[in-house]
Amino acid sequence: MRRLFGILLVCCAAAQVLVGLAGAGGASAASATSHTSSSCVHRLLVLSAMPLELDPLLAHAKVESRPVVVNHRPFVDAELGGNHVIMGLTGIGPENAQAATDAAFARFLCSDGSPQISGVVFSGTSGGDYIGDVFVPSAWSDAGAPAVPVSSDMLTVAEQAPAPHLIQSTPLGDPACLCEATSGLLLPITVQHVPTVSFGGTGLTTDPFGGRTLPCVATGNDVFGCTPCREFDRDAADQLQALVGGAPAFLELSFFTGYAQSTAPAGDWVAEDDETAVVAQIAAQHSTPFIGFRAASDGAGDPLHLPGFPSEFFVYRQLAADNAAAAALGFLTQWSSDHPSQ
Repeated sequence: MRRLFGILLVCCAAAQVLVGLAGAGGASAASATSHTSSSCVHRLLVLSAMPLELDPLLAHAKVESRPVVVNHRPFVDAELGGNHVIMGLTGIGPENAQAATDAAFARFLCSDGSPQISGVVFSGTSGGDYIGDVFVPSAWSDAGAPAVPVSSDMLTVAEQAPAPHLIQSTPLGDPACLCEATSGLLLPITVQHVPTVSFGGTGLTTDPFGGRTLPCVATGNDVFGCTPCREFDRDAADQLQALVGGAPAFLELSFFTGYAQSTAPAGDWVAEDDETAVVAQIAAQHSTPFIGFRAASDGAGDPLHLPGFPSEFFVYRQLAADNAAAAALGFLTQWSSDHPSQ
C-alpha cells in the first residue's frame, strides 16, 4: 500500500514554493484558448506527473514543435517509439491530474473540433510490493467511483511487447535539474529483488491533498518542477508561472496534518499513486483508450532498510521512473508496429 507524503516531502515542497515565489516576477498566465491543428495528425497523449518521470521518455523522443503551455506546463508534439505523440506533465495529485488532462483534451483539437488525441499513456512511480517492479493494471480506481478499465487493445499490446530492460541499481538522477553536472557524485544502490513487469489487477489513486492543488515551482527540481529537466525550450520555461494555483493550502495547518492520516482504503491494490485513475476517468469520458505504467519507488527489497515512504521514494524514485518508462516505451514501439497509422 502506498503511504502518503510525509513531513520530509511537505517541507521540501514548501521550501521549493518559497524559492519559486522569490523568482516568480514577470511570469505569464497560461492561455485557456483551444489549439487547433489544420493537418490534424492524431497523436497519443503521453503524460507523467513529475519531471523525473517524463525525462526518461524525452531522452528517446524527437521533439517536433515549440511548447504549448497547458495548465502552466509545456506540452510538445514529438515522435516517440514510432508514434506521433503529445508529451507533457500533469503535476502531482488528483487536482493537477484532472486540470491538466481536461485542458489537454480541450486544447488539442482538429480544425473541425474533433479530438486530436487518439489515446492516453501514463508513465510514473508508485507504491508496490517490490521496489523497481513495473505494474500495468487492467483497471484503475479512486475508491470513490467504479474502477475504470484500461483499453483491452492497449493491454494486449503491452503484454505482447518484448520484455523491457529493467534496471536494479539506482541511476544518478537529476534532483536539481543540472543534467550532467552531478555525474559521478553518488554511488549506485542495488535493490534486493530483480525487477519484473506484471499485468492485471487494480491500481489505486488516492488524494493526500484533501482536494487541494499542490503547486509546482518554476525553479529546477525533478519532483516539484513545472518543467522537465530536459527542458523543451528554456525561454518558454522561464515564462511559466512559479505556482499552479492552490498556494494558500501551504498556509493552512490542515495541509500538513492531513499527511498523518492515510486515505487509502483496504483492498488488494497492485499499485498506488495520486493521479492515474483520474486520467483514466477523463479518457473514458472522451471514449479514448488509456493505459498506465507504474513502477514501485517504495516497497520491499530496500538494502538500506529505510522506513518506507517517503524516504524510499527519494532514494529509488529515478530507478522506478526509468523502469516505468522502459515498459511504456516498449509498449509504444509495439503499438506503432501494430497501429502504423496512429
